[in-house]
Amino acid sequence: MPRPQTDRFQPAGKRKSRPKTDYRTRQPAHEYELEVLPGLEHVAATELATVPLARDIRGLRFWFPGDPERLTRLRSALAAYRIRAWDVPRPRGLLGNQQLGELTDFLRQVIAVGGHTSFRLGAAGKESSVMQRLAEELENALEIPFRPEDGQLLIRLRPEQDGPGWEVLARTTPKPLSARPWRECNMHGGLNATLAYATHKLAGQRDVDRIFNPMCGSGTLLIERDLLGPCDALVGVDIEQSAVDCAKTNIAAAGRNIEVARIDALQTGLSARSFDLIVADLPWGDAVGTHGGNAALYPAFLQEMHRLLSRQGRLAVITHEIRLFEGLLEGSTQWNARELLQVASGGHNPKVYLLNRR
Repeated sequence: MPRPQTDRFQPAGKRKSRPKTDYRTRQPAHEYELEVLPGLEHVAATELATVPLARDIRGLRFWFPGDPERLTRLRSALAAYRIRAWDVPRPRGLLGNQQLGELTDFLRQVIAVGGHTSFRLGAAGKESSVMQRLAEELENALEIPFRPEDGQLLIRLRPEQDGPGWEVLARTTPKPLSARPWRECNMHGGLNATLAYATHKLAGQRDVDRIFNPMCGSGTLLIERDLLGPCDALVGVDIEQSAVDCAKTNIAAAGRNIEVARIDALQTGLSARSFDLIVADLPWGDAVGTHGGNAALYPAFLQEMHRLLSRQGRLAVITHEIRLFEGLLEGSTQWNARELLQVASGGHNPKVYLLNRR
């Protein structure tokens, strides 16, 4: 049988090699960076490592050639930013004709994906004349209004990390990723959803867990766990009917089916050892509860949770009442405890603890 025409002049036993194609020329990659609550960097890095095609990962900075929509599904990040650097000594250099044109094209690409309808600047000296002029130029070029307080496209400027120039970071979504689409009802002092996600990941995810969320508030811990995957049971209670109603609204918006009831978490009436994982965001004594009230609430809470927890169960607690909580654990004959993490969130520095029955 004659050789194919393409191989006629090739030496016997050899194939014509294909020219090597740089993957990046077929699907251009862009550089991104994740913003997270301080203290959640390791959780976000672990989640980022699961993103297909993400490469050259340096902490929370990486290159990604895929659809930017994939990054909107990251649940440990407050926001994702696309990055580009310019070789200019100071922000004034971005006002040059070439640089301003490149910056405009860069931002238009972000807007085309995210659908932003306004923008704002986030940088040191954003009230300066240079920043004001930059805002005016971008407003004309992008044809969307500059709204310094609540613009959807957040544009941050900072000195380049490994070079002499300046970087521009553009948030890829009109709202932070932590502002979950299912959150139709907010409550004062509500838990940041990225911290709720991190708490569940660090507490351990098992399909056979029976999970209880006392003092469930608007349902953040419940929804974030249900979105992670199946479990044997998932139940939330709160003593306030307004909280139960708020949680039900968000659960319905998330398209989930989670049981929530108005019950006092300190007097549940439930059978002993009913749950394998209990997760609670306890009152911090400012937005919710008082420091004096917590002094009585916390020991009663630990007593009831000890009764409800199975022998090999786990209790994950989020609290800003660190001195009070650690004082109760010190020398406890009921609990073994370890600190999972501490974050900075809204002017607070809550800790997450994982407890096991002694």
